[in-house]
Amino acid sequence: MGVVTSTMAAKFAFFPPNPPSYTVVESGGKLVMSGVLARENVDVLKVGTKRGNQVVAVYMKNPGAALTVLYSHGNAADLGQMYDLFSELSLHLRVNLLGYDYSGYGQSSGKPTEQNTYADIEAVYRCLGEKYGVKEEDVILYGQSVGSGPTLDLATNLPKLRAVVLHSPILSGLRVMYPVKRTYWFDIYKNIDKIPFVNCPVLVIHGMADDVVDWSHGKQLWELCKEKYEPLWVKGGNHCDLELYPQYIKHLKKFISAIEKSHLRNGPASLPDHPEKPRNSTDFRETSRPSTDQREKTRASTDQREMPKLSTDHREKARTSTERREKSRKSVDRPDKLCNSSSDQPEKARNSIDRFGEIMRSVGLCNIGCFRPTTTSV
Repeated sequence: MGVVTSTMAAKFAFFPPNPPSYTVVESGGKLVMSGVLARENVDVLKVGTKRGNQVVAVYMKNPGAALTVLYSHGNAADLGQMYDLFSELSLHLRVNLLGYDYSGYGQSSGKPTEQNTYADIEAVYRCLGEKYGVKEEDVILYGQSVGSGPTLDLATNLPKLRAVVLHSPILSGLRVMYPVKRTYWFDIYKNIDKIPFVNCPVLVIHGMADDVVDWSHGKQLWELCKEKYEPLWVKGGNHCDLELYPQYIKHLKKFISAIEKSHLRNGPASLPDHPEKPRNSTDFRETSRPSTDQREKTRASTDQREMPKLSTDHREKARTSTERREKSRKSVDRPDKLCNSSSDQPEKARNSIDRFGEIMRSVGLCNIGCFRPTTTSV
């Protein structure tokens, strides 16, 4: 039955780029990728899995990083296409980042199946600890679209995991194509059944105009989370273009900052801004503002000065008062200022966000297809 399940799933779930966008060669005793800009802080790896495949991975080191992101990309993409995005995320979020290709993708050997992807992410996660000394409590798992499957499968087995990010996630493979109300044995990536068993903070990001994986998938997964973090619902956002919206990188920065502060203040299992009742999401149907900051709520309560929702407007007010300036320094939103207290930093931060968007446009993320529904009968 397991073989049948994998065969059926592979028919409608996996679309590896053909031909791959890169090659891997050995040069000077180390592996290098063709077609991308070689960087001294990037290692190219081949990692063996328990199912006998060799998966290609890239590890991007950020000297100022305290956390490491393990990124499982979407469908119809490979490391060559994702390389520039990975580099920019590592830089802007100040994290180490490990990205990898599933079996049968890029230059990874084997065939893409559900079980192979579980073995793939397990192998590269193990590599993080064995080769780079990364601890479980310093890892953030990031799953995009179909990558939410292996991400949540691994997350349920890591009790000390720091956090999870789900980017345009799926409830399950079958639910992408049909509005089924129950889970069938032949379904793939049963995220709807696994998400309640994830014990760390979860950030969900989804476009409200997603025509590949409906926004309801992300919304329902968020509702089922045990430890919710303020989600990002992007009005007008589709399946493969969320990185182009300024609020994408802003919200990720805020999340990473909150995760870092939670370890320093309350331990790895609690966020400093996580209330008893989950906060309302940034629902763009109710506001025309493009950012995810809660300026109105911030003005309404002085208690919000220590929350990670401080906006640029609030920072302007903070500079007029010595007392409020001191409190602003304690905010988890300070990483957006890149540890620089000069008065022109908000403008520099905005320029940085704009630059990120321009780079993502040049990468052509909208050409990266993801989990594509088909007419295949099940």
